[in-house]
Amino acid sequence: MKKVLVVKGGFSSEREVSLVSGENIATALREKGYDVIEHDLTDTHAFLDVLRDIKPDVIFNALHGNFGEDGEIQGLLDMLQIPYTHSDLKASVLGMNKELAKQIALRNGVQTAPFEVMTYRQFQANGTQLDMPYVVKPASDGSSVGVFIVRQKEDLEQVNYPDENTSLIVEKYISGRELTVAIVKDKACAVTELRPKKAFYNYKAKYTPGATEHILPANLPSDIYQKALDNAFKMHHFLGCHIVSRSDFRYNEDDGLVFLEINTNPGMTPLSLVPEQAKYVGISYEDLCATLVENAVCRKIG
Repeated sequence: MKKVLVVKGGFSSEREVSLVSGENIATALREKGYDVIEHDLTDTHAFLDVLRDIKPDVIFNALHGNFGEDGEIQGLLDMLQIPYTHSDLKASVLGMNKELAKQIALRNGVQTAPFEVMTYRQFQANGTQLDMPYVVKPASDGSSVGVFIVRQKEDLEQVNYPDENTSLIVEKYISGRELTVAIVKDKACAVTELRPKKAFYNYKAKYTPGATEHILPANLPSDIYQKALDNAFKMHHFLGCHIVSRSDFRYNEDDGLVFLEINTNPGMTPLSLVPEQAKYVGISYEDLCATLVENAVCRKIG
């Protein structure tokens, strides 16, 4: 019986989502017969003590956002030679950094929205060369945290980040349909269309029951549906993601299918999209969690 340490919580803006993911994962793994210990990561020294005392066979990485899916914990676990779930350090860094992910997309024939990269200080001083409407968001964050849509000058008053050195992506706003594709076991599952009942698919819309309608499978022209599957697989493959990822797109007839971003460690809450699509293709939540555990790896040293 494998001893699995489910690491959840963490230090990012997505802490609360991670706690919910971790609880669900731990329950599922216990049902599959694993010896499961849960750890709420709030102190790195305490975490190292837990690793030394428990000596887990596998770390289930249920962390989201910075320090969880940006390569930080992956690098630590590589050094400690403890296998962990999801993608490795390199893929995690590339996926979390929206500029790098967009550059990889463009080099491999995956269309993305025109964009600029700048600090919040530069944005305040000089604005952007893009015409309105455009989107302002952190270059390295997830769950639609800190995302602002600027449709008119008055909207600029809402754009605010506590740190002036925050790196931002400013990109053309692509109107139309919000789509997402999960990769599970390194294969594209399906396309889901997301229809938030208010505003756009922000943090609240993602994690509030009933706030967003999930249409699975999305009702799209067959060529667009297949292209979304293909492009999600391309991003998963070219970033070097492992077992699971999720890519988000926008679609309208004028702009076509536009890649937005990739998530290398997607949420596993009751409202999360990867478990929903996995179930659609016949993979239960419990089997999905077990698959991640059984395919856990770390980079070998020497």
